[in-house]
Amino acid sequence: MTIAAGDKLPKGNLLRIGAEGPEAVSTTELSTGRVALFGLPGAYTGTCTNAHMPSFVRTADAFRDKGIDRIVCVTVNDPFVAAAWAESTGATAAGIEVLADADGSVTKAMGLDFDAPPVGFFGRCKRFASLVKDGTVETIEVEDSPGTCSVSAGESLLEKA
Repeated sequence: MTIAAGDKLPKGNLLRIGAEGPEAVSTTELSTGRVALFGLPGAYTGTCTNAHMPSFVRTADAFRDKGIDRIVCVTVNDPFVAAAWAESTGATAAGIEVLADADGSVTKAMGLDFDAPPVGFFGRCKRFASLVKDGTVETIEVEDSPGTCSVSAGESLLEKA
């Protein structure tokens, strides 16, 4: 079942690169304050790199102006790829945290996993954007197609913040 407004974020661990290498980030860390949380199929893919991440880089300051404490992107990649992609897209400079769901377990727990064998995607995250307050999903929009970025774009989510 896909996570919906009113649901709690599932418990699990994501990964980021810290001073000593990969480190776990519990989803309970995303349960404090208001968080703009979005997910996408994969770093360095076309729509993710050219549309989805740029929409959040453009709107990062506006989210903060509306009281959003953190902007977090979840991608089913390893933490090294996630960190490099965050740097190359300007996400790091914009204060957007890119966290790796390397084994896809958090994505699966949210009911947002999908496969697209023709393009080599297995266990990837559907493209989505949500607002989370104190661990509870306030709103979530999931794209019908992984190549589309409209209801999950930063500008669309910002209207709901």
